[in-house]
Amino acid sequence: MIKTGIIGTGHLGEMHLKILKEISKSDKEITISGVYDIDKIKSENISSSYKVKCYESLDDIINESDALIVVSSTKSHFEIAEKIIQNGKHLFIEKPVTETIQQAEDLLALKKNENQKIQVGHIERFNPAILALEKYEIEPLFIESHRLAQFNPRGADVSVIQDLMIHDIDIILKLVKSKVKYINANGVGILTDSIDIANARIGFENGCVANITASRISLEKMRKMRIFQKNAYISIDFLSKESVIYNLKNADEVKSIFAFDLGNDKKVEREKVTIKEINPMKYEQEKFFEVIKNNQKEIVTLEDGLTALKIASEIIKEVEKSIQLIKLNNDIG
Repeated sequence: MIKTGIIGTGHLGEMHLKILKEISKSDKEITISGVYDIDKIKSENISSSYKVKCYESLDDIINESDALIVVSSTKSHFEIAEKIIQNGKHLFIEKPVTETIQQAEDLLALKKNENQKIQVGHIERFNPAILALEKYEIEPLFIESHRLAQFNPRGADVSVIQDLMIHDIDIILKLVKSKVKYINANGVGILTDSIDIANARIGFENGCVANITASRISLEKMRKMRIFQKNAYISIDFLSKESVIYNLKNADEVKSIFAFDLGNDKKVEREKVTIKEINPMKYEQEKFFEVIKNNQKEIVTLEDGLTALKIASEIIKEVEKSIQLIKLNNDIG
């Protein structure tokens, strides 16, 4: 039996609770210990709505749970996660893993052993559009991604880089499998004192380049990534959960009617990838529990969360440099 508690009962916390209730109905090994939030009224309302126990303290919910799902503010992640890890409990923690690199490194040092599972909530790893590409050979030479969203105060406690861009950073690191060589970035704050729109160019040691744009001041939502590699172009839409591959082939190899002629006996064939219908958050939780039950390696490890945070932090530094340079030039002018 895995008694699971949820810490943080905001919008995302409630979504996790809904999913956890679904899972606990179909999997008798999973039970809900309860919820906790520093906002007692919010916690009590969620407790009443979902008929689960409301804990009075963080210590109480940790003591009475085997696993905890942390969906609190980023600033509170370290303090909460530190207690959970010290108590030897399993931990699912939403991204970004912590506010600072040092905090994430401290959590890594605290981890008891390999039997204690810590999974970071990079949910796009569980998007069916990405999962469907696992059977293909992905060797990117150039990647372009756009993640645009309407402004929402819920994510404004951190920059758009930690809030949105970090999703694409994690996916790109997973796909490229090479060390970062350089980072160039620009960005501005429009609606907040933090960075609301940013563009980063990441160069990897293997020669791949990724151009990443994230904005939380868009009129329309967009979550798209395009991957260019030798003889292929892959289009991923995280929002519609679709992936399409365009392959360059010899004309006599092409059987599909969805192809266009390039001449020189070459054709580009369009292949719409078969996608399984999956709820990413549910699948993410199910995999977390599967890892605990079978003592497997986490799909998104604490190390993965730390690596994505390091790249995000470097991008923030580069953006801040560019902002200071603009201010300096304006002052001189």
